[in-house]
Amino acid sequence: MSAVRKEGVGSRRFAAPNAAASVVPANDTPPDSRCHNPAMPRRGSLMQEPVLVLNATYEPINVTAVRRAMVLLLKGVAQAEEVHVSEVHSAANAHKVPSVIRLLAYRHIPQQSRALSRKNILLRDRNTCQFCGRVFPSSELTLDHVVPRSRGGRSSWENLVACCYRCNNSKGDRTPEEAGFKLARRPRPFTLHTSRQLMRMIGHRDERWRKYLFY
Repeated sequence: MSAVRKEGVGSRRFAAPNAAASVVPANDTPPDSRCHNPAMPRRGSLMQEPVLVLNATYEPINVTAVRRAMVLLLKGVAQAEEVHVSEVHSAANAHKVPSVIRLLAYRHIPQQSRALSRKNILLRDRNTCQFCGRVFPSSELTLDHVVPRSRGGRSSWENLVACCYRCNNSKGDRTPEEAGFKLARRPRPFTLHTSRQLMRMIGHRDERWRKYLFY
């Protein structure tokens, strides 16, 4: 089998496109916060809603979660450009839930790909099995080496694809051609351009994002 089941394929976390998220730990959250608007999702899901992150120059550079965005705002690292009607209450203050935030200090974004990981491979392939073309939850997908490791295939952006367990088992230790499979698209590195395409896809759910994504 050529499945890779571990979350981390490489030794690094997200590279430059995730610059805003790297400012604070993933588990940071405003203390004693609670969602005030009953019309919005419960607090747990609300804190995971996507927030568009802009550079100081208003250039879109990342999508993060409300949880991280709130910490950036409270630390004075960013300011809210667009907000939802709902609020998060801390012990002393009420804060509007952000939809778009902007970093106050410019961050240089090198032209390089994200770190190689299971999460980023699934994101690049949009949770779609690259052999049968069906969309699955992350828990029902694995990674497949297009050229099996037994044939010298490497764990790289160009040789790893999202794959459902059924296709992975059917393909086995063979190349797609030998198994009678056809790749949906040739695997490529996850670049900043790829990130912006995904930002636009997510942005269709929130009209506040559109003027920043150059529709």
